[in-house]
Amino acid sequence: MSSGQESVFSEYETDTSQTSKLLRKFKETPFVPIGMAGFAMVVGYGLYKLKHRGDMKMSLHLIHMRVAAQGFVVGAITCGVLYSMFREYVVKPKE
Repeated sequence: MSSGQESVFSEYETDTSQTSKLLRKFKETPFVPIGMAGFAMVVGYGLYKLKHRGDMKMSLHLIHMRVAAQGFVVGAITCGVLYSMFREYVVKPKE
């Protein structure tokens, strides 16, 4: 192995705890956990409203819940892409 590869591996080996890896990922891509949390909230709200759906059919309620959850995730990912493009091309960090 070359010395360049060893330094990359040693960097990841020092950061072995799951919590630190998770926090590092959240810092790199903040909109992914936002999308996951939004998905969980939409699903939780849909399950809560399942009892009080009235005369709406179960399949129609589940379709609406799925579309809302997917819409939230796609929106969060789109915002993340736009944010990263803004940060990379408009703000242009100093090198």
